Amino acid sequence: MTTLFKTVLFTSESGQAQFKREDIALPLGKPQAMLSELQSSSGYQLRWSPVGFTSEFHCTEHPQWVFILQGQMEIGLHGGVSKVFGPGEHFYSNDTLPLGERFDATVHGHWSRQVGPDPLVTLFVRD
Repeated sequence: MTTLFKTVLFTSESGQAQFKREDIALPLGKPQAMLSELQSSSGYQLRWSPVGFTSEFHCTEHPQWVFILQGQMEIGLHGGVSKVFGPGEHFYSNDTLPLGERFDATVHGHWSRQVGPDPLVTLFVRD
């Protein structure tokens, strides 16, 4: 069976954001156009961020897919780990604040920023 993969940004047991890779099965369709199972969503948002955009550390409020439509987006974690995503790439953002915790920017979440010469255009699709 053919698979794709998704990068998942999640909250570990220690409360810190981390990346992991998960396979997405493609059991439907035909050999020239394999499909995953149909996934549900509750809506989407488009975002335009100018050259130079940088966020503070924050947690994802709602689990969601993030698709890069234009430009490049860097996601940074505590400890100096970061990944850059470009046009056509995506990740699943699920680094929500652990239940009962108060947000602490020295422990929780991630930051994001626009990199490169082009404004950043992203599509957020909520679960």
